[in-house]
Amino acid sequence: MTIPQAFELALTHHRAGRLAEAEALYRQILAAQPNHADARRCLGVIAHQAGRHDLAVEWIRQAIALHPNNPAAHSNLAEAYGALGQFDEAAAAYCRAIQLKPDFYEVHIHLGNTLGNLGRHEEAMAAFRRAVQLRPDSHEAHYNLGNTLSHRGQLDEAIASYRQALELKPDSLEALNNLGNALREKGHFAEAIAACRRALALQPDCPALYVNLSAALSGLGELDAATAACRRALEIQPDFPEALNNLGTALGARGLIDEALAVCRRALELRPDCPRANNNLGAALGAQGLLDEAVAAYRRALQAKPDFTAAQSNLIFTLHFHPGSDVRAISEEHDRWNRHFSAPLQEFLQRQANDRAAAGRKLRVGYVSPDFRNHAVGRYALPLFERHDREQFEILCYSGVLQPDWMTERLRALAGEWRNTVGVSDARLAEMIRADQVDILVDLAMHTAGNRLPVFARQPAPVQVAWLAYPGSTGLPGMGYRLTDAHLDPPGSRSCGTAWSAEEPVRLPDCWCCYQPADDSPEINPLPAFSAEGLTFGSLNNFAKVNEGALALWARVLAAAPGSRLLMFCPEGSARERVLACFHQRGIAPERVVLTGFLPRWEYLQLYQRIDLALDPFPCNGMTTTCDALWMGVPVVTLAGEMPVSRAGLSILSTIGLAEMAAYSEDDYVRLAVKLAGNLPRLAELRATLRPRMLASPLMDAPRFARNVEAAYWSMWEQNKG
Repeated sequence: MTIPQAFELALTHHRAGRLAEAEALYRQILAAQPNHADARRCLGVIAHQAGRHDLAVEWIRQAIALHPNNPAAHSNLAEAYGALGQFDEAAAAYCRAIQLKPDFYEVHIHLGNTLGNLGRHEEAMAAFRRAVQLRPDSHEAHYNLGNTLSHRGQLDEAIASYRQALELKPDSLEALNNLGNALREKGHFAEAIAACRRALALQPDCPALYVNLSAALSGLGELDAATAACRRALEIQPDFPEALNNLGTALGARGLIDEALAVCRRALELRPDCPRANNNLGAALGAQGLLDEAVAAYRRALQAKPDFTAAQSNLIFTLHFHPGSDVRAISEEHDRWNRHFSAPLQEFLQRQANDRAAAGRKLRVGYVSPDFRNHAVGRYALPLFERHDREQFEILCYSGVLQPDWMTERLRALAGEWRNTVGVSDARLAEMIRADQVDILVDLAMHTAGNRLPVFARQPAPVQVAWLAYPGSTGLPGMGYRLTDAHLDPPGSRSCGTAWSAEEPVRLPDCWCCYQPADDSPEINPLPAFSAEGLTFGSLNNFAKVNEGALALWARVLAAAPGSRLLMFCPEGSARERVLACFHQRGIAPERVVLTGFLPRWEYLQLYQRIDLALDPFPCNGMTTTCDALWMGVPVVTLAGEMPVSRAGLSILSTIGLAEMAAYSEDDYVRLAVKLAGNLPRLAELRATLRPRMLASPLMDAPRFARNVEAAYWSMWEQNKG
């Protein structure tokens, strides 16, 4: 048998998977003809197939030394390098193969995947695009291109690539799954659900598909269905941490906090250092008012993943609620955020050079928020948007709303330009803002959920301002300014120092916000205390603001006002047991404490018809709840502290001329509350006059507020000329 015949027979064995026979023949060929490059190359391929990758590299390099211009040999060498994790060497070998054979389709695919492993995603994308050009009918090429586009945050293009892949191969489970994920990230939840269901029709017992379906259902607000999908995943795979994570999120959103906590803890038993599970646990603990434990959970998440932006922001926001926190503690976490997410960008920043010389030029003001909806932020933004002077200002909105509603449409109608930022990467959003030539960029989220602070760290606008999410600082050096007032930030106070506030505080003349109630608010009823039930104190604030110190002080108020009771918001489950135990320990009978859960806004406002006097929590005061209480004729006693979040009650009460209802010590707080509770004629008079008082005050003078804000914008703009 000749050497060519032996080589053909060896190839036949090789292709049929008879590797031992093939290897024996290749070795016989080399014994007779040591310079047979293809035999050496094929021995390398067999070694690679057998998992002996070092040996494969040795054989194939010998083959290349004998025949350096064989593109297949360079491709085989790259595969062996890739198996060894030597991706730089693999990429170089693939590139050499392409130099020798530019239309080598398979190598373009392999090169793209290798470059992706190296994080060189732009080059990977070019490789996959070339593969698509070579074989437009290749499902694999379109699918891989979609993956790279998705990784780069180019979701629209990724979705198009996945759809093309599915046209070529409709039963591609991977393409359906990734299409669903991309659609979900883009906020197209109904389409994402449809893609997930198509994938599940192909593989009904895949737990990962149920997890992805649950995430899409949650995005659409179908929380019961999302919960059911997670439970189905766990039926298939009980120890699936991702399913537990999603289940915990869905349960928390449904207000089932105890169940959410149990699920998050189970996820952490399976994977103790899971950043997402710790972050979810922190959110559930915060909703329970267990702030020490929430802070610890966020810190564990950050220990496992230091660049976890959401966990860092959650920690910062939670510290504003924590009674043991102060300016220094929050500043330290601001500094940590900046080290990880702002400082690395500084060398790449380019100052935005907008045209400042055009005569009569309008200022372009961009507002960034995930809460342009029926949410406190949307409701506070509305009066400003309605009264903005369109002769001087152009309004742009960058909206991250996942579930648009009637308020979204109302705000959209008031914006000159509206950009949907769901699924848009931070880098891309910064590019959009630069392209829009925004002069003043206003952050309405700060460190709350869904914030885009990494965009502000890129400084895409000449002037950047923080406002509205909560009184305080983002800590972000590039922010520049924050809107506040003299009650929140008294000139010369510690809270305005550079250690606390990276931004320059710009104090509006009256109040930092403008309240606009619901169009159809309930009527104000007579004072409930005149009924047989007696006087009722109330707190309908976010329960995360209600700490043990606040409960203890409220117990003192109840003890000093015999016959009174307290109506307060508290999630169902163990939180209620803890609250009642706290009061019981201080001599307050359980029947004097009435606990209520979350209610739709109209029903929530109706609860104020049962309350005579509201008790503000501390150190994080109420904001919307305080305005709502006053609007419903219920006066509020507040405790003013040092930080801006501890002075929100003072700001609102001062703006409507009732600064005397702000206490500056716990004893003073009790004294004020008990004195008012014992003066029913005064409470009745306040109940009858609070709504007209508010209407006549700067707190509800929307045109005046808009002019104040616009004057502040012009002042910032003038300061930044140059």
